[in-house]
Amino acid sequence: MPAYKVPLRELRYVLHEVLDAPAQYRSLGRDDVNAELIDGVLDGAARFAEDVVAPTNEAGDRIGVRREDDGRVVTPPGFAEAYRQYVDDGWAALCGPVEAGGQGLPESLGGVVGEMLVSANMSWKLYSGLTDSAVLCLERRGTDEMRRTYLPKLVSGVWSGTMVLTEPHAGTDLGLMRTRAEPEPDGSYRVSGTKIFITSGEHDLTENIVHLVLAKLPDAPAGSRGISMFLVPKRLPDGAGKPGAANGVSCASVEHKLGIHGSATCVMNFDRSQGWLIGEVNGGLRNMFTMMNHARLWVGLQGLAQCERGFQASLAYARERKQGRTSGGGKGPADPIIGHPDVRRMLLTQKALIEGARVLTFFSGLQMDASLHHPDARAREEAEELLSLLTPVVKGFVTGMSLECTSDALQVHGGHGYVRETGVEQFFRDARITLIYEGANGVQAMDLLGRKVLGSGGVLARRLGGLIGGFCERHAGEGENAEFVARLAGLLKEWSVATEEVARRAARNPDETGAAAMDYLQLTGYLCLAWCWAWMASVSSAALRAGTKDAAFHKAKIATARFYFQRILPRAEAHLDAMGAGARSLMEIPPDQFAF
Repeated sequence: MPAYKVPLRELRYVLHEVLDAPAQYRSLGRDDVNAELIDGVLDGAARFAEDVVAPTNEAGDRIGVRREDDGRVVTPPGFAEAYRQYVDDGWAALCGPVEAGGQGLPESLGGVVGEMLVSANMSWKLYSGLTDSAVLCLERRGTDEMRRTYLPKLVSGVWSGTMVLTEPHAGTDLGLMRTRAEPEPDGSYRVSGTKIFITSGEHDLTENIVHLVLAKLPDAPAGSRGISMFLVPKRLPDGAGKPGAANGVSCASVEHKLGIHGSATCVMNFDRSQGWLIGEVNGGLRNMFTMMNHARLWVGLQGLAQCERGFQASLAYARERKQGRTSGGGKGPADPIIGHPDVRRMLLTQKALIEGARVLTFFSGLQMDASLHHPDARAREEAEELLSLLTPVVKGFVTGMSLECTSDALQVHGGHGYVRETGVEQFFRDARITLIYEGANGVQAMDLLGRKVLGSGGVLARRLGGLIGGFCERHAGEGENAEFVARLAGLLKEWSVATEEVARRAARNPDETGAAAMDYLQLTGYLCLAWCWAWMASVSSAALRAGTKDAAFHKAKIATARFYFQRILPRAEAHLDAMGAGARSLMEIPPDQFAF
């Protein structure tokens, strides 16, 4: 397998030339996060990802984790050493709050670093991924005592965090959960129950693990309205703040999975474990979504990262593998397969989806920063509205495309992609989980259409439509990009009309929302990537007019934009047609007639 190489030129293009991230950070009062600092972070993270993390990937996949008889979980060879350097070098604290010992850099910049580390070894990065979400939750919802005791340890990476939600009988429908929290006289609670599919629930990388557990009080209202969140450490901190007595938290087993073999996915038992309420009683879902929106963007980034790794492997293979003759071939008996049109189709599909999704994902990260830190309240509100709409698109659409891209990467290799020796099949397997966890993609589709678009009375859809429409108006006169802007404007109009039509049908029949949801998610994803590609084409055209020394790079951008608009964007019309069909063909067959 080719060694992973961080696409630094691509990352700098997106951050500096397309999104102008330094200007965005200045608007947040962060003049210190300038181009020089950003590039320094990128360079350092690239070295760490390539030299320290990437070499652990193969052992992580082939050896995986193991659970000992005493309940301890042992991570694959090299994981602990890489994690120790991750902490010692300060990468764990990159975006943590300064008052807790963090470096306080924007979350969006941390996301760029995250893409590198997930591409290098997704399983390894999962051990620290949810710690960032836990820090965000405790920073916003925790008590002063929680922040003093736990945040410095979590921010430094010495302790890690988890999200503990799912139960065997309660997956998406958390209202069915049975885990209970009994109040104690001292204000704490005793948490009892079994949770499943807990990422990094037990491992040997940190000296303590802080679980954020959803549970119900004895007198809680039925359903999801009765869920509360509790902080439950694996070991109770002693008077010096160090891990002390065991707290009745144990790992019953680790799951044997299709992919992410190096990540410990645990069944966790809580046996009257001492915990403390986070936020308000019965406010667990509100706290969870503080973490979940961060985590869902993070999962979209995981999908993007697996696409990048697969693309690099398939591109290298296509340049080297010689089979058959091509129209532009040489004098040898066979030519590199990159000359064959169908191989180019698979490579360009990956390239177009990856580079478009990278702009969308990083843009969404900037909205998260603005929603949290912009000095103007109205600007924070607008960023929050846009982020709210884009989160299910990034999570649902980008992870969905990761399965297509990694499948194409495998297909480029032919039979060699299907065997383990090339390693490319791992990226397909690892990407598959991103469509499932942190809310399956069908849930993301319902969240987008039902909760965000229809639930807001169309306000959030108009927010996105105004953003894209404004771009079309500003760039309508660009002759060289007219083909892109005109097609984008046309699709935006179709999307807006389809949104209104679904809203009318859903008002008469609630099944119409569910019937249209996945097609609406896909349509919105293709629309957003069309906007991103029109944006990149405009930036690269301007660079060429200015006489850039990097002409080949920018010409390739414009050519890829043309490929996206001509060869990928037509898919949007199929989703429009499917949405127009309504719910009848989905709902008319009774359950007992699906098979005879």
